[in-house]
Amino acid sequence: MMLQLSNTVPNFTQQSTQGKIDFYDWAGDSWVVFFSHPADYTPVCTTELGSVAKLKPEFDKRGVKVIALSVDDVESHQGWINDINETQNTAVNYPIVADVDKSVSNLYGMIHPDANAKVTVRTVFIIDPQKKLRLTITYPPSTGRNFLEILRVIDSLQLTDNYSVATPVDWQDGEDVVVAPSIPTETAKQKFPKGVTEIKSYLRMTPQPNR
Repeated sequence: MMLQLSNTVPNFTQQSTQGKIDFYDWAGDSWVVFFSHPADYTPVCTTELGSVAKLKPEFDKRGVKVIALSVDDVESHQGWINDINETQNTAVNYPIVADVDKSVSNLYGMIHPDANAKVTVRTVFIIDPQKKLRLTITYPPSTGRNFLEILRVIDSLQLTDNYSVATPVDWQDGEDVVVAPSIPTETAKQKFPKGVTEIKSYLRMTPQPNR
């Protein structure tokens, strides 16, 4: 299955380190970051899962739930979590799906056809409260993900869903944003009372409206 942006992501029921999960019920009305990783006891993933545990307060602050997946079983996951907690000086505080039959991996396209059939590529899905896919990034197994970038994208998505703006290159929360091209400049000046800077007729900047 090839999931595309704005598609409704499929539901699934699968075992996890926090019991059986019905994905839609578990997600509720929250945003979700769903990320896969190769088999348990792999070095790069150990650092990633530890990082996400440390960043969980940042995800919570944005109303985002996080959930991981590997094709090993729950017992293996639990043993690996002990290693993650020890080596990364943290406590894994979110579920890891035990996708032993690879049903979820195949449903979400997490198995690369040219890779080991057991090894999920490093895919990240950002899913909104309507269960729509808003972003996907796929990394090779050799490259660890940047979860600060995932937080940055969530900030952008949540901002631009509520205001007629886009975020420019390397934007960080609190910086100026781009006025949507569909809004005439005079209308934009009324809509954004903090000011509109017209660099080009198609490139207009305004201070972040919710700051």
